[in-house]
Amino acid sequence: MNNPQTEFDSPWKDILENYFSEFIHFFLPVAHPEIDWDRPPEFLDKELQQVVRDAELGRRLADKLVKIWRRDGAETWVLIHVEVQSQDEADFAERMFVYHYRIFDKYRRRVVSLAILGDERSNWRPNEFGYQLWETKIDFNFKVVKLLDYVDRWSELETSSNPFAIVVVAHLKAQETRSDRLERKRWKLALVRRLYEQNYSRSEVINLFHFIDWVMSLPEELEQEFWQSVQQLEEERNMPYITSVQRIGRQEGRQEGRQEGRQDGLLKGIELGLKLKFGAEGLAVLSEVAEIKDAGLLEMILSGLETANTLAEWRNLYQSAGIG
Repeated sequence: MNNPQTEFDSPWKDILENYFSEFIHFFLPVAHPEIDWDRPPEFLDKELQQVVRDAELGRRLADKLVKIWRRDGAETWVLIHVEVQSQDEADFAERMFVYHYRIFDKYRRRVVSLAILGDERSNWRPNEFGYQLWETKIDFNFKVVKLLDYVDRWSELETSSNPFAIVVVAHLKAQETRSDRLERKRWKLALVRRLYEQNYSRSEVINLFHFIDWVMSLPEELEQEFWQSVQQLEEERNMPYITSVQRIGRQEGRQEGRQEGRQDGLLKGIELGLKLKFGAEGLAVLSEVAEIKDAGLLEMILSGLETANTLAEWRNLYQSAGIG
């Protein structure tokens, strides 16, 4: 089972990058029409690490520094600092202020600070930091979104086509069902069914399912029951998206790995995933990984098939690790 504090970490980071426009539209709608979305946002992860490397980092889910361009031309580009925070933290508002002024000091550009609070304490809502002494005053306010508030906005989540409506439901239900995995399985299947009902593209289904699957982990027995239900759902809708078939292929590959050598089993899982996701073009590059002996690398390559949207993106994953 995932650690409760790290359970939501990686999927939040991935979903922020995959759907940043939708993220802003959902959580900071006032900014969305003023951003030039024809120019792709730039994610300054390494730069943010440098800016805050000396700060005390609380337990957070994800942090992003994003460079975007404005439509009105008043300022060519500005920065949006996003923090997704996992639990209440006494000095959180002060840390947001420190990050803000350090980012401003480095770039001399306007900075928008946005905090997504994914904790379970309803009355913890830090949104300002300041102090005053004699004739000096600091008054820093930042935008806060409390995910728990969406419990009272359930109809909005159910009718919204924005992918972050599904993200919020998955996050809240993962927390709510932490001690009831049978109920978690029911909600996980309901969310997968919704992916198909919303008419998302295959890549959108894959990306959103990756988030759901990560935060709503299940024990092995319930996981098998879940995948049987997903298979039936896909057959009923005649929508054989890679989300279920690829995961089953990965599990089959690992099972075969136990029976006839882990490397061969993982390679069979990769072969199945390539065939289902990229067809003959995918199978044509199988030879690039066929000689790899490291089972850990093969696991990484197989897992990469879940989120890669193109064959080039998937190949870059293992080539960057010095393979191929």
